[in-house]
Amino acid sequence: MNIAEQVVVVTGGGRGLGRNIVEAFAGQGARVIVNYLTSREAAEELAAQFGPDRAVALAADVTDPAQVAAMLATARECFGAPVTTVVNSALMNFSFNGDARSGVAEIAWEDFAAQFAGSVRGALNTTQAALPYMQEQGFGRIVNIGTNLFQNPVVPYHDYTAAKAALLSLTRTTAKDLGQHGITVNMVSGGLLRTTDASAATPEEVFDAIAAGTPLGRVTTPAEFADAVLFFASPWARSVTGQNLVVDGGLVMD
Repeated sequence: MNIAEQVVVVTGGGRGLGRNIVEAFAGQGARVIVNYLTSREAAEELAAQFGPDRAVALAADVTDPAQVAAMLATARECFGAPVTTVVNSALMNFSFNGDARSGVAEIAWEDFAAQFAGSVRGALNTTQAALPYMQEQGFGRIVNIGTNLFQNPVVPYHDYTAAKAALLSLTRTTAKDLGQHGITVNMVSGGLLRTTDASAATPEEVFDAIAAGTPLGRVTTPAEFADAVLFFASPWARSVTGQNLVVDGGLVMD
């Protein structure tokens, strides 16, 4: 199925990386649900850029399965077609500033639980809610957003990194489970992006150090990262599932 024929849900789509992913899909003609939790104004402003036939902002807490199911049902009503594609990009209350993060001696389990809820439970909820629609069509694309920090743990983001590592495991087990229905499940993992709401707190010298360590000599932008998400939803990736594509300018080669 071409991207222009798809109905896409982007969680956390109102701001940051999610916003760039929404813009990438809408730019290719897809109909997009801009999911948000607290960023209502930003999500509605973004949807308005494309018009109600192409983008609609819908509130839902991805950790609440009932809210997620209601969002997907509303998506079908809005566009007259079922959801084909889910991008799990919602980020639960996290700022990429290593100096402000707790070390392993101080971090609380509650911090881990919050990140697991957003990354793993959120992705499970959207997958389960979307599954009947995807089975109905014999087609589905699920793209989870990960991180290169489990290959290159240069900062003490213990809770965030552990949750994303678990999400990679869920990506692969779900790919194995759902392939029989024509559904692919993949992950796109980045490093620090220049710049999102979450990375705005990152000191400039950190960006410079990362750029110096990449073969391309620069930090990846959210728009560049979003292009890789499009690939997994496109016909060119029709035989690709269970994979983790690292998009970080070559900082990590795995």
